[in-house]
Amino acid sequence: MSELSHVVCPSCGATNRVPQNRLTQQPTCGKCKQTLLPGVPVDLTDQSFPKFIGNNDLPVVVDFWAEWCGPCKQMAPAYTEAASQLQSRAIFAKLNTEVAQSVAGQYAIRSIPTMIIFHEGREVARQSGAMSPSQIVNWVNSQIT
Repeated sequence: MSELSHVVCPSCGATNRVPQNRLTQQPTCGKCKQTLLPGVPVDLTDQSFPKFIGNNDLPVVVDFWAEWCGPCKQMAPAYTEAASQLQSRAIFAKLNTEVAQSVAGQYAIRSIPTMIIFHEGREVARQSGAMSPSQIVNWVNSQIT
């Protein structure tokens, strides 16, 4: 039997156990039947952030951004492309710092865009500034071995 990974459903928030050998096979949520690893960034809020970061066994890459931020808007398509490329290796999420000010303050976000990789609920790497899709993919791969 394959080892199980816990994956939080981006649609309903339920924590699912997925055999690791099925992570590349578009697993669905046992509760709401939605795709667990959609290959696009998941929007997080102050309320959903702790469970999503703490209950996923896969690394979670969070883009801290704001609507008024030009570089954030410029990087958004690159971030989405990187999410698609790394779909079964990491989960990509976005957190609007203007809306989720509590989480942004907790992680001392001083410049945006800032990406943070979380694993098992802890910050493992941080990068500020806009990046291309290949730069994001290379940075994430270098951090999550």
